[in-house]
Amino acid sequence: MQFRMTLFVAACAFFAGIGAHAARSDEPYEDVIRTSAYVAVRDGTKLAVNVYRPAIDGVAVDEKLPVIFSATPYRARYRDESGEIVDMALSDRHGMRSHIAHGYVVVTADIRGKGASFGARRGFQDRTEAMDHYDLIEWAAEQPWSDGNVGMTGCSYLGGATMQAATVAPPHLKAVFVGASDYDKYTFVRRGGIPAQFNTRPDEPLSVDLASVPVDADKDGSQRDAAVAEHAGNTPMAALWYGMPYRDSISEFTGTKFWEEVGPYTYAETLKSSGIAYYFWSTWKDEPAEQVLLAARNLDGRLMMGPGNHCEPPPDMDLGEEARRFFDFHLKGEDTGIESEPRYKWWTLDAPEGEVWKQSDAEPGAGVLRTKLALSQGDSGTVASVNDGLLVAKGARKGEDAFRIDYSVGGKEYFPFWPAVLDEKGLTYTSAPLAEDVAMEGYPVVELVMSADREDAPIFVYLEEVAPDGTAENISFGRLLMSHRKLSEPPYDYAGLPWHSGNKADVSPVRPGKIYDITFALTPSAKIFRAGHRIRVSIRGADPRQRNIDEIAAEPAPELTIYTGAKKSAVAIPFVEPPVFVKQQGDPG
Repeated sequence: MQFRMTLFVAACAFFAGIGAHAARSDEPYEDVIRTSAYVAVRDGTKLAVNVYRPAIDGVAVDEKLPVIFSATPYRARYRDESGEIVDMALSDRHGMRSHIAHGYVVVTADIRGKGASFGARRGFQDRTEAMDHYDLIEWAAEQPWSDGNVGMTGCSYLGGATMQAATVAPPHLKAVFVGASDYDKYTFVRRGGIPAQFNTRPDEPLSVDLASVPVDADKDGSQRDAAVAEHAGNTPMAALWYGMPYRDSISEFTGTKFWEEVGPYTYAETLKSSGIAYYFWSTWKDEPAEQVLLAARNLDGRLMMGPGNHCEPPPDMDLGEEARRFFDFHLKGEDTGIESEPRYKWWTLDAPEGEVWKQSDAEPGAGVLRTKLALSQGDSGTVASVNDGLLVAKGARKGEDAFRIDYSVGGKEYFPFWPAVLDEKGLTYTSAPLAEDVAMEGYPVVELVMSADREDAPIFVYLEEVAPDGTAENISFGRLLMSHRKLSEPPYDYAGLPWHSGNKADVSPVRPGKIYDITFALTPSAKIFRAGHRIRVSIRGADPRQRNIDEIAAEPAPELTIYTGAKKSAVAIPFVEPPVFVKQQGDPG
C-alpha cells in the first residue's frame, strides 16, 4: 500500500532538528530536546505527536538515529493534579527515558479520540487505529533525525497498539517489544464467554483529556479543546465488548465481527511474513500471561515472564536495558549477544534465591506431563467453604457437592488484576500437606463432571497454594460458561489445550439437571509449591473482577453440582515431578 507523505510537509519542517554534535559512544546523552505538533494521517485526522531527541548541552544531536515509537490512550503528555507536566517518554519504568539517553529518538502519540489528538474512536484497537500507527511510523522514518529504522514498544493497551501496528506491517517497522498484550482478543477479554475486568471499565470523562498539554504551536490550547470536543463521539468501550457475546458477533457500533477485526491472530500471515522481530514479556500473576506465551509460540518470538503484577518489570532487571539489547541488535545492527541466548526466559515463583530465572529454547512447561489430582468427598478441616472437600492423588470418594452462586464477591479495589481468594463463597478441595517442594510449569487443566439447574451458568476455578497457617494464594485460574462447553479445533496453535470457539453455532444451552463433562485450561505459571503447604482447587460462580455482576446476578441464584469420585472431577497440574504428600490419618487409599 502506497502512502504519500506530502500530508506531512508542514509537520516535517516543524520537527527539523538543530545542532551539529557527534554522538559520544562512551557515555549516554545527558539531555533531551522535545518538540510536538499535530501530524495528519491519511484521512486528514490530526494526531498529537511528541518527539524526544538526544541532546548535548541543550542542543539536539544532528545525526540520524533509530526511532522508538509508542502510542497511548492515556495521554502522552499531561498535567497532573498538582499542575506538574508528566511525559510518558521521560518515565523509566519501562525504559523510555533511557532509550533517548542511549541514542534513540523516542516518538509518542495520543491515539485518535484520546489525549490531545483529534477524531473519535470507532473501536478499541481497530483497523483505523492500526493504520494511524502505520502512517505515524512511516512519517517518523522519513524525518531528518531518523535513520529509517523504527521499533515500537508498550505494555497493556500500549502493547496492544504495538501488535496492531505490526498487523499492518509498516515497511520501516523492524522490531517490537510487547508487554502484557493479547494474541486473541476474544479469548483474552471474554474468556470462556465471560467478560471480566479487562476492557470493561467505564470511559473516562472528557475532562481527563483536557488535562493534556497542547502541542507547541497550540499556544492557547484551543486546538486541544476542539480535539477533545470530538472525543464525545467515541464508541463506548465497555458497551462495545459487552455487546458481542460470541466470537462471531457483529458489533452494532462497527458493523463488523469486531473480535476478529482486533484479534492479532487474524493477521498471522502478515505478522509472520513482515520480517518484524518480536519480543513478548509479561508476568505470571497477570491474565495476559497466556496471551504472550501464545503470541511467542505462534510468531516465533522471544519471551520473558517475570513475577509481579500487571506490566510490572522484574525486580532484578533493568527492563529498558533488556529492550535496548533487542532494539540495538535489530535497529542498530549491534551484536548485543541477545541472538545467542535461548529464546525463552522465565522466573519461577518461590524458587530458591539464585534459581529464579530459567532459560530454554523451549517454552515453559514444554514436555512436562500433567499429574491428575481428583476432587473427593471428605473434610480437609482447613477452610470454611461450602463443602471443605479433599484433593487426592488416588482413592477419590464418590459423591456430589451442590452450591448456589454467591454474587456477594465485590471488593473495594477498582481494577483487581489478580483474583482474590474467596474460598468461603463456593466449593473447595484441599490436599494433604506436601512432603517436599514440587515445581509446576505450564498450564493446569480442569476436568469437571457437573450439572446446573439452569440453561446456562458460569463456572470459575482457581488453583491455590495454602500455607500452614491457612493463608491461601491464587496461582492460576480459569472460567467458562457451561453453554460454551463444546470443544473445537483452534484457528492457531493453542498448545494442545482444550479450545472453546465461542462461535454462536458452538454454543448450546444446558439441560437442567443433566450431567456434563466440562474441561478448560487455567492460566499458566511457573511455581514452586513448598513443602508443608497444601494445594487447593476452589470453585465459584462469580468473581469480583466482573464489573457487570449486579446486572447479571440472577434471583434465585443458579445451583451448580460437582460430582466427585474415580474418573470424575479432577485437576491436571503440570508438575515437573509427581508431588509427594504427607500421609495423614483417614486419607483415602
